[in-house]
Amino acid sequence: MIHTRRAVLIATAAALAAVALPRVAAAQSVYAEGGVAIDGTDPVAYFTEGRPVAGDAAITHDWNGATWRFSTEANRADFAADPEAYAPQYGGYCAWAVAEGYTASTVPEAWEIVDGKLYLNYSRRIQRRWERDIPGNISRADANWPGVLN
Repeated sequence: MIHTRRAVLIATAAALAAVALPRVAAAQSVYAEGGVAIDGTDPVAYFTEGRPVAGDAAITHDWNGATWRFSTEANRADFAADPEAYAPQYGGYCAWAVAEGYTASTVPEAWEIVDGKLYLNYSRRIQRRWERDIPGNISRADANWPGVLN
């Protein structure tokens, strides 16, 4: 009886993992709530306007497994021409968390551009912690990325 229950539990767990893994793996490289990157914020606007700007659901570009929204057609065109220049580092996951060896969600308001690259954080409070040693945190996060996705 114990062996039967154990076999059923193992088989059930394996079946659930087989169903869940393809979806998780596809969504891991970019943090995208509901498939939308940066909570729908225009990534180009951080560079051009110096602030987070809500993207328009009608102006999108699919890249790296996520839908990116833009406030203008020009911003979409700029992103489509060179997404690596505008997309946040570490797939939009929290830069502090990646530096610490794990992933966490982010909010559009906790951001900073360093050496021409966009970094996002879980919250403004966590961003202040990250800012205490930006070069060290970036170095540690670079070393951890993308291994933290496994």
